[in-house]
Amino acid sequence: MAIQLSVAVRNARLDAFESTTGTSAKLQIWTGAQPADCATGASGTKLVEATLPSDWMSAASAGSKALLGTWSSTGITAGTAGYFRITDSAGTTCHMQGSVTATGGGGDLTLDNTSIASAQTVTITGFTLTDGNA
Repeated sequence: MAIQLSVAVRNARLDAFESTTGTSAKLQIWTGAQPADCATGASGTKLVEATLPSDWMSAASAGSKALLGTWSSTGITAGTAGYFRITDSAGTTCHMQGSVTATGGGGDLTLDNTSIASAQTVTITGFTLTDGNA
């Protein structure tokens, strides 16, 4: 039998992610395959580093929460986006990582374009967290 949680508990767990990561969290987009876990150092080339809005995710509702506001930045160097990391404001402690695809591609985070050029504006078009154990 699987453990089941109330919607209120699922929402609280999701909201804790944003408060633990903090305001001024950073979104980093890297080339290549994502590392085994957040404790493993980043691999590949960093293509983008964006400071997220101070309130960067909506309040959790029905066991999920989505990006809030505009998430965009400028390409640091050229390459193809492979994975993302969300870190603390210093950009040093990884709190989450996942796949990146173009809009409609089914990645954990979606971009307007995964082929990034230096100085190109990069816009995140989709990011939603859904808590399990419903």
